Amino acid sequence: MSMISNKPPVLVVGGGIGGLSTALALSRKGIPVQVLEQAAEFKEIGAGIQLGPNVFRMFEVLGLTEAIFRWAAFPEALEMRDSITGETVVEMRIDNLYQKYHAPYGVIHRADLLDRIRDACRGSNFIELIPSRKVVSIEDNGVTVHTASGQTYQGAALIGCDGLWSTVREHVVGDGKPVVSGHIAYRAVLPTADWPKEYRLPKMIIWCGDKTHLVHYPLRRGELFNLVVVFHSNRYEEGWDSYGDPTELQERFAEKCEPVRELLSKVNSWRMWVLCDRPPIKNWSRGRITLLGDAAHPMLQYLAQGACMAIEDAVCLANQIEAANGGYPAAFSKYQDLRYLRTARVQIMAKVYGEIYHANAVVRELRNKVLREWAGQGGIDMSWLYGDQPELPQVRNVPQPATTRPVS
Repeated sequence: MSMISNKPPVLVVGGGIGGLSTALALSRKGIPVQVLEQAAEFKEIGAGIQLGPNVFRMFEVLGLTEAIFRWAAFPEALEMRDSITGETVVEMRIDNLYQKYHAPYGVIHRADLLDRIRDACRGSNFIELIPSRKVVSIEDNGVTVHTASGQTYQGAALIGCDGLWSTVREHVVGDGKPVVSGHIAYRAVLPTADWPKEYRLPKMIIWCGDKTHLVHYPLRRGELFNLVVVFHSNRYEEGWDSYGDPTELQERFAEKCEPVRELLSKVNSWRMWVLCDRPPIKNWSRGRITLLGDAAHPMLQYLAQGACMAIEDAVCLANQIEAANGGYPAAFSKYQDLRYLRTARVQIMAKVYGEIYHANAVVRELRNKVLREWAGQGGIDMSWLYGDQPELPQVRNVPQPATTRPVS
């Protein structure tokens, strides 16, 4: 849609979940935005992602709750199984998290999530979505960007939402390439009819083993099943959307229990990505330019919070810009001060959870024992992650999903 404001727009580089959430959050403050996306379309690839209670409160702020509810699934429980023995280590209810955190826990296909945010952006007269614009250089004074195809854009400020391999980050921080973790992930999505009946459960099930794990859960109202497999590997390819090698996958899981091998055999085609992150940093802003989401604080996936943190960032940043009355340098400085410790904690704890998932030998046995003890004491307190945060709106009116989506 054409913008109705005569004010210079904020330039958002990157039209993924973080970039479009930022555009939507700013538009709700009456701030015009131009989103520059290098791809020819605003769309997502990938598979399922998890949505913690913390992000559902942000959906309510952004006016997205009803749309997300129509596409999400809401598992009853999280079950951890040992991929060596096949035994259940612990099972925790997650359909009762609403009572504690005033919001549910859900799962959704990444493409469905982006489509809902994109649809909301297209309904705003304050947002212009511009595809096929790869930003290659940036000028600080006046905030000017140049694209690979020769266009130039000027804005009141610039927000880099361009992910792990961020061009904007290299301009602001200049710390080079991300750190390769040594972990590799394969992902696949199957119709529920192709999924083994005994595992068509309204649960997230994670099978943990020596330097490996796999997780599966229903998506899209129970019509699909998402399967993600992670293992340690020396393989490295820049980017994250290559076709996987089934032979390597079979080798890594050859000694796992029969149910795990059966689940892997159901998939004929895999997509693969190399997992990378960066050390936490305190400063990701310079003047009228700042970073958001993976461009600011990329994290491994073991806490399922990458998209959630980006959406929290978007809400916090929009609030700070509004409070600063357009004083972008001050707003950006305040925003990063409010966010860097929370996002750093998630970055660090994601690594810790990866070690827990991939434990072996005595450490694996200890993990199983301790998790069972914690479950008997009421489970692990995740208030630090899912609870209210002082820099974000305190939301108490998120609707409660009527039921867990049926899986048949």
